[in-house]
Amino acid sequence: MRIESRLAQIGSKSDPNTGAVSFPIYQATAFRHPKLGQSTGFDYARTKSPTRSVLEEAFAELESGDAAFAYSSGMAALHNILMLFSQGDHLLVSLDLYGGTYRLLEQVMSRFGITADYVDTNDIAAMDALLKINTKGLLIETPTNPLMMVTDVEKVCGWARENDILSIVDNTLLTPFFQRPLELGADIVIHSATKYLGGHNDVLAGLIAVKGKELSEKVSFLHNSIGAVLGPQDSWLLMRGMKTLALRMERHQFNATRLAEHLQQHPLIAEVFYPALPSHPEHAVQNRQTSGNTGIFSFKVKDARMIEPILRHIQLIAFAESLGGVESLMTYPAVQTHADIPLEIRNRIGVDDRLLRFSVGIEHIDDLIADLDHALAQANEEVMSIV
Repeated sequence: MRIESRLAQIGSKSDPNTGAVSFPIYQATAFRHPKLGQSTGFDYARTKSPTRSVLEEAFAELESGDAAFAYSSGMAALHNILMLFSQGDHLLVSLDLYGGTYRLLEQVMSRFGITADYVDTNDIAAMDALLKINTKGLLIETPTNPLMMVTDVEKVCGWARENDILSIVDNTLLTPFFQRPLELGADIVIHSATKYLGGHNDVLAGLIAVKGKELSEKVSFLHNSIGAVLGPQDSWLLMRGMKTLALRMERHQFNATRLAEHLQQHPLIAEVFYPALPSHPEHAVQNRQTSGNTGIFSFKVKDARMIEPILRHIQLIAFAESLGGVESLMTYPAVQTHADIPLEIRNRIGVDDRLLRFSVGIEHIDDLIADLDHALAQANEEVMSIV
């Protein structure tokens, strides 16, 4: 079946006892054993839970993985992955990076002797220059958040494999509906499932899918040992959200593309970052390795003084930190999502005081354009009145 059908049918045939189309929420933490030495397959909910298991099996299939694991948040999922590494190990990481990932690497994992260098993952020569004898992992965001840099996944994961390095790809912004990194050679794919997979700003979750039996067993051991697993209620909410992923991603993409094109022509906008635009430097790479584009993009205003009044005057669009939900949200990365990244690094990569990130929802495109144009006009009027 095509992915649209597989998404809509998540869990619908998984409860043969009742025939429930919506798989039930098994709230139990303990399960009876038929007799000594026998198990129903479920013993304790941290290790394995019926509702979570259906979600994990569906996600593994969607991402073409051999196993999948659900976590209490995207950061919990990333922490679990990083525990695959040991003291003294070195990682190469995407240059433009979510601030929470940078914080975890620099303020937490560094205390355990795990170090990282940040690099343009399209620059193989730069990666070669940073490669060390103790380099064990490569962590890629593509597209990156918030500057929408795109990595050639097949090429870079091939480089990692040649150097015996574990490749990890954050696929949060595209989802398996538009991109499947494991099919392009990645070892692990990770999602903040809070975002597009859940899709309704009402569930906090993380998901990873893994290729290979040995790696799957290692991740399974850590999943159970660390215990930051997703509860049954949230597992059910996530499955319910994923059933409409195809419809939502198509609408997110349509709205984001129209808005990005609109802003590209706007006299108050200096730059728009969105891989669907032909002007994007990795537009061809994006088209080759994906079947569509995300619903998030970033843009820079010409005058930093416009930022505050824009965020004050948007009405349909909410000034809020997350992304990937049906509601449109706008974020100021320099003081919100990327505040933990040092100023000199933010400025060097372009996350400066003129940058706004726009998670485009599924509202009517004309209403979104009208709201944004109104906020820009009001902001410009206020700035000009000061001058």
